[in-house]
Amino acid sequence: MPTYIMLSNLTEAGAKTVSKKPKRIQEVNSELEKAGVTVVAQYVTLGPYDFVNVVEADSNSTIAAASLRLAARGSVKITTLAAVDMDEFIDSLAE
Repeated sequence: MPTYIMLSNLTEAGAKTVSKKPKRIQEVNSELEKAGVTVVAQYVTLGPYDFVNVVEADSNSTIAAASLRLAARGSVKITTLAAVDMDEFIDSLAE
């Protein structure tokens, strides 16, 4: 299944929500699962992004729709990147 990296920043409204209800993060993960996106790993980060998520989805369309739905709420800004497995990349160069 294709892998994606979701880089996200909470908006002011999102930060207020997570501060008051930290479990909201897990609720969003459940919503992603229902949308066909599997959360593989999730990190809170320091620096330009608040969260880094490694996720899997069956297609670019699936992850794009999920990202858009989350961003439309106004609580988070998301940058989604397609990720290529290193071994697959190396193998493709050897062909």
